[in-house]
Amino acid sequence: MTSTADALASLRGRLATISPTAALDAEILLALVLGTTRAALSARPGRSLAPSQAEMLEILARRRIDGEPIAYLTGRREFWSLDLEVTSDVLVPRPETELAVELALGVLAQASQPAVLDLGTGSGAIALAVARERDDAAVTAVDASAAALAVAERNAKRLGIGNVRFLRGSWYEPVAGARFDAIVSNPPYVAEDDPALAALAHEPRLALVADRDGLGALAVICNGARAHLQPGGCLVIEHGASQGAALRGLMSDAGLIEIRTHRDLASHERVSTGIAPPQALESALSREGRQ
Repeated sequence: MTSTADALASLRGRLATISPTAALDAEILLALVLGTTRAALSARPGRSLAPSQAEMLEILARRRIDGEPIAYLTGRREFWSLDLEVTSDVLVPRPETELAVELALGVLAQASQPAVLDLGTGSGAIALAVARERDDAAVTAVDASAAALAVAERNAKRLGIGNVRFLRGSWYEPVAGARFDAIVSNPPYVAEDDPALAALAHEPRLALVADRDGLGALAVICNGARAHLQPGGCLVIEHGASQGAALRGLMSDAGLIEIRTHRDLASHERVSTGIAPPQALESALSREGRQ
């Protein structure tokens, strides 16, 4: 029978060709199969795997080698210290998206009982992170996918976060006429012919790919922002590392002001923010537009 130590060594070697975190992946999968923790693996290196456990580990190993994200294999992903359920119906939350949460919370720091909109919520990562940090906020999470919303709602229920409502629809359609203190989004922004899609084949294409060379969804969100932001409210939107200039242009064309692009921990342009004009300036711009 195979020991824990031998199984780990073998799996690390097999995963090394497809994963930069092969050792971590191997520990996570073996701990999952054994129903234990990663820390407990080293405590009993001579423990033997039952035949059924070895079979399950082999199935998981083959799926990982085929490129399936580790989060889909475990059904879990940590984001902003939240333990989120993740399925193939939603994108795997990325660490860089936490920058959008950080910026949104900064924008809302002085607001009392703010209204927040998360467009394309997926697993609910952004909406739930904001709602957990600001329990006085009224957060609305929108997604076009019923399956994704089901995952997000299960996450909210399991985490005991009750200040989020979930609405199904395309972008702003479910919130017609409503205004928010902040709109946050991690929308699809990958171009249809981007070679990076090959490595993302297991994740939902609807949540990844946008037309207009990846700018289609970003443009829709920017164009609708002023109609759905309170005066002085902020749009916080994640985008590709090479899309910062295009995003700033879209925000400017949409009438937002104080536009900035923020870099992630890898120094890539990752999230752009823009402010809806204050009431006096909004009125002046409206008069100017009618002339």
